[in-house]
Amino acid sequence: MLEKLKEEVFEANLDLVRESLVIHTWGNASGRDPESGMIVIKPSGVNYVTMKPADMVVLYPDGRIAEGKFKPSTDAPTHLFLYNNWSNIGGVVHTHSAYAASWAQAGKAIPPFGTTHADHFFGEVPCTRELKASEIKKDYEANTGKVIVEAMGKLDPLTVPSVLVLNHGPFSWGNNVAAAVYNAVALEEIARMAFYTTLLGNSKPVSAALLDKHYSRKHGKDAYYGQSKK
Repeated sequence: MLEKLKEEVFEANLDLVRESLVIHTWGNASGRDPESGMIVIKPSGVNYVTMKPADMVVLYPDGRIAEGKFKPSTDAPTHLFLYNNWSNIGGVVHTHSAYAASWAQAGKAIPPFGTTHADHFFGEVPCTRELKASEIKKDYEANTGKVIVEAMGKLDPLTVPSVLVLNHGPFSWGNNVAAAVYNAVALEEIARMAFYTTLLGNSKPVSAALLDKHYSRKHGKDAYYGQSKK
């Protein structure tokens, strides 16, 4: 079942390696089938070099395994929490990419310092609160999803498609798994630029007017970036 989505999730996981967002087995990508609601995710700890599309694990929305010979990623409960709270996302990615993870380990949101950020994220990339000891001890991965949703608040998750989990690393998402990878790549580059911006002494975000302009020309009903579709 879901053979096409397995292929897409497999390729998305390989893209994390190709884009230098993941080394060893430090990352995972998943996708949701819009019709059935089933989730396809990378198996836990399986090497990217030997992994095949057939190795992807299919989950019911409640986390039960529907198909697969391997255990799903240990971060599967986080992915599931996001899917179950945001109906408009279809892909989730988690990495430990160096610059984004550094902001997460510093416990700092990434401010929108310039138009590169504004083109992609409609405001700062939030950092979550610290998990309580009880949240770490029990249902840690699901509680990671909980603090991500808390950090996003009332934001549309597709306008700010990434969050930094304090002391952990970034999670990104999109309307499908390929878009989630795209957003994770963008996040890492924006995190790198923001790091150097702060080293150069700037802590002032871009103006609201410029943020609005750059975001809206690429996103939403009034977007005019790129070629019109006929």
